[in-house]
Amino acid sequence: MATVHVDRQGPVVHLVIDNPAKFNAMTLGMWQTIAQTVAEAESQPEARVLVLRGAGDKAFVSGADISEFESRRSDPAGVTAYDDAVRSAQAALAACSMPVIAVIRGVCMGGGIGLALAADLRYCAGTARFRMPAARLGLGYGFEGMERAVQRVGAARAAELFLTARTFDGAEAQRIGLVNEAFDADRFDEEVESRIAMVAGNAPLTMAAAKLAISQAALPPADRDLHRVNAAVRACFESEDYKEGRRAFMEKRAPQFKGH
Repeated sequence: MATVHVDRQGPVVHLVIDNPAKFNAMTLGMWQTIAQTVAEAESQPEARVLVLRGAGDKAFVSGADISEFESRRSDPAGVTAYDDAVRSAQAALAACSMPVIAVIRGVCMGGGIGLALAADLRYCAGTARFRMPAARLGLGYGFEGMERAVQRVGAARAAELFLTARTFDGAEAQRIGLVNEAFDADRFDEEVESRIAMVAGNAPLTMAAAKLAISQAALPPADRDLHRVNAAVRACFESEDYKEGRRAFMEKRAPQFKGH
């Protein structure tokens, strides 16, 4: 059964896209549950990082389940409802209070790229396969998703992705900035787990303040909420975690952050 579920391992919460029979293609129901699932992950008090991944080794997310389009995305009302679900899912990931890491192996196409771009960090296997096939399906890609693509890879790269609809590998995904790093398949798990552990061990308030500032910096100056950014920065300096960070540095040990 096609599902989206949460699997917590200590401070790491895995949000798993689980539809392996269709290379983890997203059904409408799966799109509609992402926001709730992210909220569920955020509500877990010891959680420090959200990891977005596909079930199995063959795919991250192969895109939307095209077999549903005739019944669910063929008339204006259906298109609107479907696009709203996709937009809501991506927005929930982008707005998550925790760092979000997309772990990509195998196929990552269409809506899978959209989900990955909503994450803060993206790591892939060199053997991963990427494609944005919208132009081969005749569908329109929503502005919010396109805006995020332009912010991540630039207008020229976004145009190349969408206008050619070609397939490329993880090494090229890294070269164009679609992912942060691409790793050889034989060391992929080790390298990714190392990155996840790094993030999970950092100060939660500092990371939240950084995420907020980065998101605000992407907005036009007139739309930025600098008071909110400054308040988040002050909260870091007023926190027990800041004291712990100073003590740990002086004592030459790893800090133990609590998020307050």
